[in-house]
Amino acid sequence: MVYISGGDFLMGTDDEEGFPSDREGPVRNVKVEPFYIDNHTVTNKEFKQFVEETNYQTVAEKFGWSFVFHEFLTLEQLNNEKQLQDVPWWYAVRDAFWYQPEGSGSTIEQRLDHPVLHVSWHDANTFCEWAGKRLPTEIEWEFAARGGLEQKKYPWGDELTPDEKHYCNIWQGKFPQYNSKEDGYLGTAPAKSFPPNNYGLYNMSGNVWEWCSDWFNKDMEHSTQKSMRGGSYLCHKSYCNRYRVAARSSNTMDSSSGNIGFRCVSDV
Repeated sequence: MVYISGGDFLMGTDDEEGFPSDREGPVRNVKVEPFYIDNHTVTNKEFKQFVEETNYQTVAEKFGWSFVFHEFLTLEQLNNEKQLQDVPWWYAVRDAFWYQPEGSGSTIEQRLDHPVLHVSWHDANTFCEWAGKRLPTEIEWEFAARGGLEQKKYPWGDELTPDEKHYCNIWQGKFPQYNSKEDGYLGTAPAKSFPPNNYGLYNMSGNVWEWCSDWFNKDMEHSTQKSMRGGSYLCHKSYCNRYRVAARSSNTMDSSSGNIGFRCVSDV
């Protein structure tokens, strides 16, 4: 874990690329107390140890399925699994769990250093408790992601690919039909990939969405969705420009998919 000394920072954005409906703005001054944060998202290897010690069963395993991106499915799966109408690139795949991310027959054996996938908010929170840690608040996550830079779009600055170098794992090409894989990956990258930010934190943009502890709409009396930060390998400017540090998204607490993971923090 990395020690974050805390302090004041300008949170959110009023940038025209932002999504006002996600309440990214207005920019406001926020104070952060010191905390520790994992320098990378929880990996398959780490989650495997947790499961082996606790016999924990994820929400997806209890449901019997999870969401998988169409590019990773066999022709048989494309013909037999349920395709979502509003977002047709997602399929509800039977037996898609953290240890077999694309369903029966898939494995994490060659991806033990990749982020664990198909974890719900409940799963992530339970892992954190087992590890003696907790999920970050959105304030902590954004402060850490910025790495000491003020009001920059990304953890490294305002330019997505400075000197034509890739600093994160997102979608290149035309979403969702074609990914040129210019950054080297179609799916997830290892949890410690690309240059870390100024705080030594890896993949604060792209790769996998990261659960936070906050309710997405804190002022709603019956909020049902938890916040997620960072974007994923499926984010593209034309559709989901949410790999910016100020960007937000959300999901219900029992939801899981092949592009959601998490990292932990702890109090000083």
